Amino acid sequence: MDIEQFYDADPRRRASGEIEFGRDWSDGAGGRSEVAWVADTGELYVMQEPIEPIYSDGLGDLEVQRVPTEDVTVEIIGVVATRGAVDALLDGWQDAMTGPNSIAWVRERVANPPPASAAGGDHHGAEDATTEVPGAHPHD
Repeated sequence: MDIEQFYDADPRRRASGEIEFGRDWSDGAGGRSEVAWVADTGELYVMQEPIEPIYSDGLGDLEVQRVPTEDVTVEIIGVVATRGAVDALLDGWQDAMTGPNSIAWVRERVANPPPASAAGGDHHGAEDATTEVPGAHPHD
């Protein structure tokens, strides 16, 4: 879905605070993504932004072409109940983000959360680090 469809689908999303976990995640094709968590819904999402084309204005200046909102796509990759839980889940994200196909690291963490004792640092909220992965069927 595009970014406007994402926010229109649930009014809580527009009003909610969001915690950003970096804007320089990469996918297998080298695309750029942002990872963020919506406090009011618990949704952890990946927003994929195409790289803005740069063009010359004919006078020697370079301009960045604006990307239409329908080209900015959002994928909800999990639901994490609390801020403490999402912090524990994504512990180490700053280092992971710089690697190739780094968005795979986020997907792996959501699919297979680390044990609370492995999260490192401060564990407030780690005990409720339950994640739901859209499309997954628990207890199958």
